[in-house]
Amino acid sequence: MIRILARALMWVLVAAAVLWASDWLIWQGRALGGGGYKTISINRFVVAPLKGNKEEYYADGTEEVRCTRSLLPEGVPQAGARPCWWIERHPVDFDR
Repeated sequence: MIRILARALMWVLVAAAVLWASDWLIWQGRALGGGGYKTISINRFVVAPLKGNKEEYYADGTEEVRCTRSLLPEGVPQAGARPCWWIERHPVDFDR
């Protein structure tokens, strides 16, 4: 039973490494071609704490955010940028 679990864990780790390497190679190709990054506009809000565990939200305008056209978030080659698919699904940033 332990051999089966060890082998399954090995294959999961191999699949994760292949996924990361292929995502990195595709992103590197896009970055060399000039299409590895994109800029998306997001809405910003400042959150102020109030009494009784309540919060008040103040609009802080829009901000242009640089994102990577990759699958995995915040990798070493992407210099800490979030992937564009994540930012497009979460277009609001709350500053607490």
